[in-house]
Amino acid sequence: MKKFIPLIISGVIAVGAVGCEPPSRTSADAPAGTNENVNAPTKDTAQTTQEDATGEVRKEQIESDIRAREQRNNATGGDLDRADADLESEVRGKLEANLPASQLTVDAKEGSVTVAGTVPTQEQLNKIPTLAQEIKGVKGVKVDAKVAPAQPESDTNNKQPQ
Repeated sequence: MKKFIPLIISGVIAVGAVGCEPPSRTSADAPAGTNENVNAPTKDTAQTTQEDATGEVRKEQIESDIRAREQRNNATGGDLDRADADLESEVRGKLEANLPASQLTVDAKEGSVTVAGTVPTQEQLNKIPTLAQEIKGVKGVKVDAKVAPAQPESDTNNKQPQ
């Protein structure tokens, strides 16, 4: 009995930690959730996000992550029944690699993926469902993202104290 109680407590903690996992985001400046209101990024923020997303190291990381998950799913035979966290991560990686300067948040529930945030052009917004559907196990895509080109820094942010 003394060994059984710690086992139950650790199980409850593990389940609680998984349930509190935040959604997957394409950049640090992406919305914290799919229900959050989003604003257009500043030009500096958009430039930094694009440089990070298009860097060779980041591209290699994304490709490696996707390959590793596909190999694991092929080995277990679970190609179409995927964990929500895996779908979020793979869709996020696909969007990050193909939609530079986007600030997107990805949430998945039972194969249905919701993408929210901002992209700089209508063309990129139109690509989101197609890119997300390329990931095995995605059953549906809801796009709550909007087009928001980068905005210049406001003059109040750039004023020097006198």
